[in-house]
Amino acid sequence: MEFDLKKIAAFGVAGNFTGHLEQAGEAPDFKNVVTKEANAPKAVFPTYIPNGGAQTPDYLKVFPFDSDKIIFPKGERKLQIEPECAIIFETVWESDKVTGLKPLVFGASNDCSIRKEGAKKISEKKNWGPCSKGFSANQIAVDTFRPGGILDDYRIASFLVREGVVNPYGEDSAVRDYSYIYGKLTDWIIEKLNYQQNEGPAEHINAYLNEAGCRDRILVSIGATRYTAYGERNFLQDGDEAVVVVYPESKYSKGDIVNLVETGDFSDRTVSVLCQKVVI
Repeated sequence: MEFDLKKIAAFGVAGNFTGHLEQAGEAPDFKNVVTKEANAPKAVFPTYIPNGGAQTPDYLKVFPFDSDKIIFPKGERKLQIEPECAIIFETVWESDKVTGLKPLVFGASNDCSIRKEGAKKISEKKNWGPCSKGFSANQIAVDTFRPGGILDDYRIASFLVREGVVNPYGEDSAVRDYSYIYGKLTDWIIEKLNYQQNEGPAEHINAYLNEAGCRDRILVSIGATRYTAYGERNFLQDGDEAVVVVYPESKYSKGDIVNLVETGDFSDRTVSVLCQKVVI
């Protein structure tokens, strides 16, 4: 199953691993956001809207994905990997509202972000032009999106390779340990796609989607893991390599994944890998 990402609207989920927003210095952005549960994600934010209309900011109309490189944004200094599992969903609509999401495939994602003060919307830190995000070319089919399905076996690991040294960047985390996952997550995403308003750091996504006519599929990066101490204090530099690995824990240990990154052997198609060179 192959997908043309240039035709698929893309989104991220803010705050789906407890502690990430605090580490990223973004918790104050959401201080006025009221959630139904304490551990609930904060918002869905857009990163790409193909054929966006007049209501969609121009920067969201630029295709930002590349599976091989990240082009460093001009004038910025603080850029971090955001290691995530991303899912392509088939969407079901009734009139102008999304009524269903069917997961098709998942893979490793880097929802790379600029750390800067003063941005009014989350998306302003996410899409600064071509090659500002990444989604693995090796995507894995979803069998069922509920406990006991394939994703129960998968973990997310990430690394910054600098001068040949592999440095763990995000905490190695199980997909099943997202705050919201499976049916709870899809129900929440549907509610945000339909009713989230243009308030604070959030945007009115339903207006973007209807105006652009994006009605077949969407790509959602479902949340960044917490950083290791190294990842929290080290920002990307020219020549670095950002690596995100989504792997089955029944086949590989955490040490095995470090070895795979060190050797560059990613021939096993049950492992979804994203390796991006950072270039100025």
